[in-house]
Amino acid sequence: MPHNISLITTIAAALGAGLLFGYLATRLRLPALVGYLAAGIIIGPATPGFVADTALAGQLAEIGVMLMMFGVGLHFSLDDLWDVRRVALPGAVLQIAVATALGMGLAHFWGWSIGGGLVFGLALSVASTVVLLRALEERGILDTFNGRIAVGWLVVEDLVTVLVLVLLPALAGSLGGEVDTSHGGGGDLWTTLAITLGQVTAFIVLMLVVGRKLFPWILWQVARTGSRELFTLCVIAAAVGIAYASTHYFGVSFALGSFFAGMVLRESALAHRAAEESLPLRDAFAVLFFVSVGMLFEPSILIEQPLKLLAVVAIIVVGKSVAAFLLVLVLRYPAKTALMVSASLAQIGEFSFILAALGLSLKLMPVEGQSLILAGAIISIALNPVVFHVTKPLERWLGKNQDLAAKFDRPADPLAELPTSVPHEHLRGQVVLVGYGRVGRRIAAGLKEKGISFVVAEQNREVVDQLRKEGVPAVAGNAGEPAVLIQAHIAHASMLVIATPDTFHVRAMIETARALNPNIKTVVRTHNDEEADLLRSERAGEIFMGEQELAKGMTAYVLDSFEKKQDKHH
Repeated sequence: MPHNISLITTIAAALGAGLLFGYLATRLRLPALVGYLAAGIIIGPATPGFVADTALAGQLAEIGVMLMMFGVGLHFSLDDLWDVRRVALPGAVLQIAVATALGMGLAHFWGWSIGGGLVFGLALSVASTVVLLRALEERGILDTFNGRIAVGWLVVEDLVTVLVLVLLPALAGSLGGEVDTSHGGGGDLWTTLAITLGQVTAFIVLMLVVGRKLFPWILWQVARTGSRELFTLCVIAAAVGIAYASTHYFGVSFALGSFFAGMVLRESALAHRAAEESLPLRDAFAVLFFVSVGMLFEPSILIEQPLKLLAVVAIIVVGKSVAAFLLVLVLRYPAKTALMVSASLAQIGEFSFILAALGLSLKLMPVEGQSLILAGAIISIALNPVVFHVTKPLERWLGKNQDLAAKFDRPADPLAELPTSVPHEHLRGQVVLVGYGRVGRRIAAGLKEKGISFVVAEQNREVVDQLRKEGVPAVAGNAGEPAVLIQAHIAHASMLVIATPDTFHVRAMIETARALNPNIKTVVRTHNDEEADLLRSERAGEIFMGEQELAKGMTAYVLDSFEKKQDKHH
């Protein structure tokens, strides 16, 4: 009996080609991501030979988006999102406005309608969450404060895009397009907006009030069965099921739905295990996402419209990046944070494709607009690792030119300097605590309980402001910069405790501390054996790794229990 195996064929071709071209890319010292995109072009309809099912590849890519966003949610608490609201919310909205204006200006120059320019500009303004996550994870900065800003920024972008997708059909008629009731058009604009906001709010409230208790409880009940297969199935079912329900019943995107699924499951003590169990599937489907993006590429656009494509890439890679850089500086954050955020946003992806398709269906944007958007996405995604690489010499250059860096950074920020009201004796033999997250807070509580004086160095200005209100000496800034540790009076400190997961700047912190205070003791937090070995080889002081310390604590408890049991027998 004949049967359709197009799904199997598509998965096999995508993963096989992805493996081959990803391997070739890494051998050529290129990011594997470039190889995945090339694999998509090879098995796509634009090149001769085998052609995979584009529709099925698109659906597989959606699952990749769900699982990637679910993984971020498992590591991203509501508190993390709230902490970066003052930079992520205004920054994302203003950056969308600037990038949309640039796109509209370019479209107007080409003679497009206002509606076509609006859709085109919006599509160029929204960065790909999947690309961002892969970039942050590869560089080990996803859990840093700057990483949280970038993720929070894209969460806001996703929320704005959800509203745009619902409002565009209602506005299509007035923008010169066709009213399409199948997309929700033809109704009153304010009614549509109210319904959309109501749906999104209802979903978020339901997840935060009910989901935070219900889903961790379900996960725990499944874990009690002792079946690893059931546990993995529960995790994946939660990610995909909640994402689907969020779209079907509340009109929220798959990405946002799965992100909130991860956030509510994070409340469970089993969140770390859930992240580990879902990691292989997340990686596999992330590859399918990039391959499916490559399949959409039309090489002919490079020959037919080279100047237009160059202008599109310039807006995505340069225009958006410069706008984001300046906005972060205006919001009084350091130049290094601005560089990282601007590099994160120098690409477009999944939401841009959805906006382009909607613009075509509503007859707002010409067909060449979709081709330019898709080509711009492919090129910007391939260039994104290069953009991140360029930020490193820029950071070093700013570090060597402190006067120039000072012009870029926020002017005379009172939180960047320790208040003169701090008692002199508090700044002799104190502990300098870098990072005031979940680990840093516990260390600070222990120091306070023992009456040991300390100064906190933290990048989040809101946290520093709150600490000062509570009477805790604190300075705002990246402790990898000498000025921040100098303000914390590191020269007279007895110990430097680095409680932040920002391993990228750990060595710079230790070098600065030892240069100013050769006898200082250092205590460092790390995540894996490779980092720990590297830090030990550089004599970084006492090094604590989460899993290792947990194992030591559990082993000590087990041995102590056996010793007590033996003492009773004797």
